Amino acid sequence: MNENYNIKMKNIISSLDYTPKLLLHSCCGPCSTTVINILSKYFYVDVLYYNPNIEPEEEYEKRKKEQQRFISEFKGEFPVTFIDADYNNEEFMIDLHPLKDEKEGGARCAVCIKKRMEYTCIKAKELGYDYFATTLTVSPHKNSQVINKIGESLESLYGIKFLYSDFKKEDGYLKSINYSKEYGLYRQNYCGCRYSFHDEIDGD
Repeated sequence: MNENYNIKMKNIISSLDYTPKLLLHSCCGPCSTTVINILSKYFYVDVLYYNPNIEPEEEYEKRKKEQQRFISEFKGEFPVTFIDADYNNEEFMIDLHPLKDEKEGGARCAVCIKKRMEYTCIKAKELGYDYFATTLTVSPHKNSQVINKIGESLESLYGIKFLYSDFKKEDGYLKSINYSKEYGLYRQNYCGCRYSFHDEIDGD
């Protein structure tokens, strides 16, 4: 039976007796809208943009600028800041290349997600955050059970708390579309890597 990670997140938030610092991995501006709207009510959120899977680099830069613009225009209860990360695409893709023929949403994506979440977790530990989290569960194309299990394993491995989530619940994805329209954000039509781009072109 699948666990309800939306309820698990709410239970964590309701138990807070202070305002923690949270390092949020964001895959893109549009997906971050719903997430930041929720979390900035309860956390000091720093958004970490670590997505070296995105190709070509021009596309990466375009998405990053949209993320920065949203954060600069967003007015939440607590301030939200942006942290940039290296675009180490060639190094990042080494582990994904052997899985290039996997279907979108399969084993290749799980590896990609884990690499980005682990980077976030390590940074959160190094920089003294209370929690780390990811925006990835807002997408209906991403398996929140897989993502949260990855987060749980990283929490155990590195000793820093993971904020469980399923941000697509309660119309989270629909809200992200509406927020994107409100802020005029660019919405991409493929996840990011060269393989997801070809899957989209091929109609898969």
